[in-house]
Amino acid sequence: MTKSTNDNPHAAQTKILVLGATGPTGRLIVSQALARGYEVTALVRSPEKAADMKGVRLVVGDARDEKTLRQAVTGQDAVISALGTPASPFNKVTLLSTATRALVKAMKTEHISRLITITGMGAGDSAGHGGFLFDNVIFPLLLRNVYADKNRQEAVIRESDLDWTIIRPSVLNKKAGRANVRTLTDLSDFHGGTISREDVAKFVLDQMHSDAWRHRSPLITW
Repeated sequence: MTKSTNDNPHAAQTKILVLGATGPTGRLIVSQALARGYEVTALVRSPEKAADMKGVRLVVGDARDEKTLRQAVTGQDAVISALGTPASPFNKVTLLSTATRALVKAMKTEHISRLITITGMGAGDSAGHGGFLFDNVIFPLLLRNVYADKNRQEAVIRESDLDWTIIRPSVLNKKAGRANVRTLTDLSDFHGGTISREDVAKFVLDQMHSDAWRHRSPLITW
């Protein structure tokens, strides 16, 4: 892989695995990580979807398979999970929690500790802070089953002894990034917001060498 020139003192020694790399946020994480000079591995189910990812090591397999995950995490400095799942108004969702359980086991086996995971506004104690439309229409009608699994996913991470950060973005958009992103843990005065996928990717990668949000679950928004 050809590394870009930059003044990041950590770049040469940073190897990351990205799950959900072919999703819209995952792709931005990969491209920004490459721009920072990181060595990127992506676990993908379909190599065709990742055909345009130049300079990335691909591991093909199912994110729920511990053997595949062990192969992917070996030698990494950190894992970033941007796994997502479509809205599922009628069926139970298990992908996120199942994959995260397998990932935690694989990371422990391979002695990799740093895990940064994206869940979303509405998970855990951020439920009920999405604004009227999100909380009363979108969430109960479309996202209830997805967020039940995000809650299980977060519980798996919290109960592990990994060095974790859980990031909960507000409603995602495709706009350009901004200079300032708010990071919130006290949501008493927060009632919905939006943030660009570009800014989410940047915030995720900024946590690679920061202690600010270790073992914490900030909501990030504009």
